[in-house]
Amino acid sequence: MGLMSVQDALRLAYEKELDLVEVAPNAKPSVCRIMDYGKHKYEQSKRDKEAKKKQKVINIKEIRMSPNIDEHDFNVKLRAAEKFLKSGDKVKVSVRFRGRAIVHSELAKNKLLDLAGAVQDFGSMERPPKLEGRNMIMILLPKAENSKSN
Repeated sequence: MGLMSVQDALRLAYEKELDLVEVAPNAKPSVCRIMDYGKHKYEQSKRDKEAKKKQKVINIKEIRMSPNIDEHDFNVKLRAAEKFLKSGDKVKVSVRFRGRAIVHSELAKNKLLDLAGAVQDFGSMERPPKLEGRNMIMILLPKAENSKSN
């Protein structure tokens, strides 16, 4: 409608039984539109719901193990990590050190790198093994094509 005063715009909106809605408050001069505000709010909520449906929520699953884990137990943890990565979730693998076991942190680092190498087909390493307090933590990220198919 062009440039007009606020009083004229309000009068025009009142005559049409609509609302005067400020669309761009930061613009100079601010941009307003005459519309049904209730209808606008309803359509906006519908658009937000549609966008929310299309989003993929990525959860972080945690797998814990000890630095001197047995081969069979390691394979069980490996299968769990594969399952989580296939379903599109991130995997946080942590090794907890008890007592003086922290002296052998290289052993735990090698176990974590072995696990990362074994699940290479399903995911990649987002964060390499890093010592945090009494835990060594590594985060695995699912591959893009795996998370799209689910």
